[in-house]
Amino acid sequence: MKKYIAEFIATFILIFCAAGSATVNEITNGSVSLVGCALVSGLIVMALIYAVGDISGAHINPAVTIAFALNKNMQWKFVLPYITSQLLGGVAAGFLLKFLFPLSATVGATLPISGELQSLILEIITSFILMFVILRVATGSKETGMFAGIAIGFVIIANIILAGPVSGGSMNPARSLGPAVANNYYEHLWIYFAGPVIGTTCFFIFNFKVIKQEAEFIIKFFKGFPVNTITTSGAIYRALYKAGIF
Repeated sequence: MKKYIAEFIATFILIFCAAGSATVNEITNGSVSLVGCALVSGLIVMALIYAVGDISGAHINPAVTIAFALNKNMQWKFVLPYITSQLLGGVAAGFLLKFLFPLSATVGATLPISGELQSLILEIITSFILMFVILRVATGSKETGMFAGIAIGFVIIANIILAGPVSGGSMNPARSLGPAVANNYYEHLWIYFAGPVIGTTCFFIFNFKVIKQEAEFIIKFFKGFPVNTITTSGAIYRALYKAGIF
């Protein structure tokens, strides 16, 4: 139960800050700016990873949870409770923002600016990039894991600066659902569910088919040699194992 509560609270905080910064930017005629909104989202994710990472893993994103389950980093029986907690946290944040800023037209909603297809493709690509960083740093060595929050926070900042003016730079169904429910506006919501899930799933396929299978081939090849006596093969094996590839 602690995991689900942590995911609810962490996702609530994320959406309150991310959508909240966009809302304040809207009602103050751009005082926060795109870069400011990106920094708020990236920095709060960074903080939340260190705050609840040891409790729930700090997924705070249904698309990330699905990708972790596909990658066998978590059991499927936990997926539905995780996603439910995340979506409820996002909706709660959306309603609080609507209460605090009743004059806001969007309450930080993510909307396609230049067409649905373009926004969908951007959401897929940015979610793929996000999952690439998450899985490589979250399942790597202990030393790499210590800097996971920083790496993930920075990639979120970069993705929002890139995609924000076009799609809103969501990468997270919970991020888009909260303001959508609070505004009772669902027309483009499918983009922000389909895009992130497709993007993170595509990285799982890439990771499994390309990275893992190539690494397993290399490791099996070098296992045929006396690892303790051949420095090169031993070093490669230990490096791949330490990186969490095998």
